[in-house]
Amino acid sequence: MSKINIVMVEPEIPQNTGNVARTCAATGARLHLVGPMGFTIDDRKLKRAGLDYWHFLDITYYDSISDFFEKNKGEFFFFTTKGRKAHSEVSYPDNCYLIFGKETKGLPEELLIQYPEQCVRIPMAGEIRSLNLSNSVAIGVYEVLRQWDYPALENFGQLHQYRWEDLPKP
Repeated sequence: MSKINIVMVEPEIPQNTGNVARTCAATGARLHLVGPMGFTIDDRKLKRAGLDYWHFLDITYYDSISDFFEKNKGEFFFFTTKGRKAHSEVSYPDNCYLIFGKETKGLPEELLIQYPEQCVRIPMAGEIRSLNLSNSVAIGVYEVLRQWDYPALENFGQLHQYRWEDLPKP
């Protein structure tokens, strides 16, 4: 099965991390949390944002960004407002890593200049500084899944009281 890896570098807001965890649970993505973090992992706000999906997570913790890179190999894509190409212009391979920075500062520029071709941007209006981190992660994850034709995900829904096939055709 194809896998996506979501990497959050030094996340600061527990609710964002909880929302990202829920996105990972819903899509089967692996979550990598790189410290130091701006909260403790048992933070109540973190758990509430992730609701009851924590047992579905494949999650790994790292002390630092160097610790993460020492333990992981693959194709890395850095989501940053400083990227020169759109996130949708890239072909994402199996087992890729989508890397996101902290809410207040993003990813360190020292890191970005090491990987200029892997820096991608989610297009937005010029006067807007950035999108919410958990929204950016969801956009990135679903772009990868769209390119992969949503492997192993349910791509249809069911009504509770009716069956789609019994409804009148428009």
